[in-house]
Amino acid sequence: MDLFSDKRMGPVPLADRMRPATFEEYVGQEDILGADQPIARVLASGVTPPSMILWGPPGSGKTTLARLIAAKLTLPHVPFSAVTSGIKEVREAIAMAAARRSQDGKPTLLFIDEIHRFNRAQQDAFLPHIEDGTIILVGATTENPSFELTAPLLSRCRVLVLRPLNETEIRTILDRAIKEPRGFGQLHVAVEPAALDWIARMSHGDGREALNLLELAVQSGNVSLAAVQAAVPRLIARHDRDREQHYNIASAFIKSMRGSDPDAALYWMSRLLEGGEDPLFVARRMVIFASEDVGNADPRALAVAVAVKDAVDFVGMPEAWIPLAQAATYLATAPKSNASYVAMNEAREDVRTKPHEGVPLHLRNAPTGLMKDLNYGKGYEYAHDAEGGVPSHGHLPEGLKDRVYYRPKGEGYEATIRKLIEERKKVGRDRKTP
Repeated sequence: MDLFSDKRMGPVPLADRMRPATFEEYVGQEDILGADQPIARVLASGVTPPSMILWGPPGSGKTTLARLIAAKLTLPHVPFSAVTSGIKEVREAIAMAAARRSQDGKPTLLFIDEIHRFNRAQQDAFLPHIEDGTIILVGATTENPSFELTAPLLSRCRVLVLRPLNETEIRTILDRAIKEPRGFGQLHVAVEPAALDWIARMSHGDGREALNLLELAVQSGNVSLAAVQAAVPRLIARHDRDREQHYNIASAFIKSMRGSDPDAALYWMSRLLEGGEDPLFVARRMVIFASEDVGNADPRALAVAVAVKDAVDFVGMPEAWIPLAQAATYLATAPKSNASYVAMNEAREDVRTKPHEGVPLHLRNAPTGLMKDLNYGKGYEYAHDAEGGVPSHGHLPEGLKDRVYYRPKGEGYEATIRKLIEERKKVGRDRKTP
């Protein structure tokens, strides 16, 4: 028996040969397939399932799950890929589904892989056929449905979230592939357990990738840990620069620095950079962070971040890793204050809601005689001549004269700023007291 080929189709990849044929063989996703979960109850009862969107990372079992649902309920199953098929093919499949339903009354399970690649008009084409029961749409996507799919389509589908497989689950898949005849069972492959552990750990929670790595190792003739590590190229961290994963990792990086965790900040920054992210994107985020989250608690933070941005631009990668790491650890361990950021937002809100507050007369310039006659500049006190540098008059419009935006915290240098503000306010109060 040739385990690497099929006379009709040529070589058949291990991942395809090992695809589960029953729910008993399906590994993982207990969160949606457990006995008390809605999908499991639907399958057990035999009733028609709702249309659904399977959202999960590559190799988490989306395509297999769609096939198993169709088989369990003995439904006609028509698979498509949005990468290679267009609306013409979909309409032809829907027409066939309508004809079939008129004969036996059964809907057709229409599986659309990479459904997020269909545009809005293409997605909307499914709506009437979902509503009239001609098709049960099962769409698979690696992207966040909230961003990639239309609201009308989402309202007609149940979204099931598939998680990456854990190492134990992937190890189960690998063990089956070694032992079962459809895998390598008849070859009696000598396998070092540590090699399988390494593959499970390095496959990103992707069952298909794990089987591909195993197949590559077996074809090399040696499934020891050293041989596997030598045969398999270095794996690149998964990171899509314009997709949700990008924003999730960037968010984790920022929140790790905000939470004063330099180790996590370095890890998430490394995930960004190893995944091919532009190092200037990372540097720009740190410049923003230095003002938004460190602020005046450490005024040097902004200077450090801007210097690192310039350094990254000047030296480029891979040496730019070094200043980036310096900035990430400095910002993560710096005292934190968002008082300036909060103050800015409050001031901007007042500008939006009270845009016509007049400038007090004492703050206006009076370059002409007419302006002086109108009391422009009257009563203005030159701060450098005032006691303690604090004029007796205020500087905000009359309608906002008691507003306080900037409330320094007690962290780092901002504690000094708070003390200075309190002292100057006391000088002002004392001057106003008879």
